[in-house]
Amino acid sequence: MQTIKQDKQFYIYPGEEADTMEFFYILEGECSYKGDNGNVILGQGDYFYTHYLQEAVYFSSLTEMKLLWYTTKPAFHLISHRIRKLQNVLKQVEEKDNYTYQHSGRVQKYCLMMARMLRMPKDKLEDLYFAAAFHDVGKIHTPEEILNNPGRLTAEEFEIVKRHSYDGYVMVKDLYYNNICIIILQHHERLDGSGYPYGIKEEEILFEAKIIGIADTFDAMTSDRPYRKGLPPEVAMDELKRLSGIHYDGELVRLFEQALIADGLLKPEEK
Repeated sequence: MQTIKQDKQFYIYPGEEADTMEFFYILEGECSYKGDNGNVILGQGDYFYTHYLQEAVYFSSLTEMKLLWYTTKPAFHLISHRIRKLQNVLKQVEEKDNYTYQHSGRVQKYCLMMARMLRMPKDKLEDLYFAAAFHDVGKIHTPEEILNNPGRLTAEEFEIVKRHSYDGYVMVKDLYYNNICIIILQHHERLDGSGYPYGIKEEEILFEAKIIGIADTFDAMTSDRPYRKGLPPEVAMDELKRLSGIHYDGELVRLFEQALIADGLLKPEEK
């Protein structure tokens, strides 16, 4: 049994064994995916299955959903103690700061939009998926009066905020596998070395951290906060393009713009 919250992106990836079959039955809610003939809506009572899948299929939940999932491949790792610990950490973030929780969900959505365009392999896609969800989890240690400060942060307060990348790395490094702790550590690093916590540059920064850095910045600029109104998407995109090749990978910025246009979040530029 799988529960998926509203407005979440999720995906199904080809199994490592070619003949693995997965079957999904929708008990409650609705989702959509982009099929060969346009956008397809699936709801209660609908079902779908995958067999000999060649590439990832991406879905969006239109409401909260409950799915019955059956697979021919053992998948006990998905309900393991480690996954439960990760979910508990995410719950703590929601209780500490609802903005950070909502922000992380949107960043994850943007990252999956880019992953779809990049046709990322399974291991990198999985790392990106979890790292995006947990990239700001270290803010659980940031005092609430700083997180919700309506004015400009002092230099000392900003130094405290900057610790969240390392704090998140420490919190996640023993909970999961592969590179997600390093991605979380690096998501504020920038190509020219002006980022934090270590000021690394260019190819020293993991590819997935570069993707999250773009999505994170875009959502931060376009989100409403108690002390300011979010920027229009076009203005935020122009700022990313201005810093393309300086802070952000130029090709990834270009793909991000295409992804936003494809999903209707940004209007195409008139030629």
